[in-house]
Amino acid sequence: MTQVESIDHASQKYAALDLKAVALLLDVDGTLLDIGPAPHKVAVPKDLCRSLERLMQLTGGAIALISGRPIGDLDRLFAPLKLSAVGGHGAEMRVEGATISRGVPPLPEAMRAGIKKAVPAGVLIEDKNYSIALHYRGIPVGKERLEKVLIEASAAFPDETVEILPGKEMLELKRAGTNKGEAVRALMTHKPFAGRMPVFIGDDVTDEAVFAILPDLGGHGFSVARQFDGLTAIFDSPASVRAALRLLANKAG
Repeated sequence: MTQVESIDHASQKYAALDLKAVALLLDVDGTLLDIGPAPHKVAVPKDLCRSLERLMQLTGGAIALISGRPIGDLDRLFAPLKLSAVGGHGAEMRVEGATISRGVPPLPEAMRAGIKKAVPAGVLIEDKNYSIALHYRGIPVGKERLEKVLIEASAAFPDETVEILPGKEMLELKRAGTNKGEAVRALMTHKPFAGRMPVFIGDDVTDEAVFAILPDLGGHGFSVARQFDGLTAIFDSPASVRAALRLLANKAG
């Protein structure tokens, strides 16, 4: 299915999934959770955790969070749940409690320290080791100024292959070639994901790499309030995604 259907059909399409045949792959910020004023200021509804726990049982564990956040941060948000996950835009992976090495080294500490010193006051810095994100939501700092900081930091370390990833009122410097799409491709080779149809929900440009590889895997993509190529349907908000997950968990139960 490549034609995008209306928002009204998104929950119906999602709730009709066969949980014995699919792998549920879920972006976090802007998809499961509403965007907060800062990464550490987001709300995780209890009913969402109940839905995720139930769906983990019903899929035989074939459910994973696909996030730019480190896996440790995801565990803190969704505690006591510890779902399979891709973290750090593909730099980290965990499958049913087992860490899967991605062979991605952290960015040099000196590079990250230099960026922290160079950013203007008020910019929220999120140091993820594998990447460093600059959040400027509500701050009168031009995007171009922050891009310049990251470009200069990259130039100071010519042996490091990095790239700038844009997001919602943020810029992130990360390892080039490390992305959610290739990590999902790797994830789908591990049990209990192997042999299942991946169904991904995402919302931002950071998720484009996953949408791009879904056709190769026979999968389907849903988005939140944003058009991407090859979508099955579009949800209007994270609240709608949470409602669809709840419906799916309750119907299956």
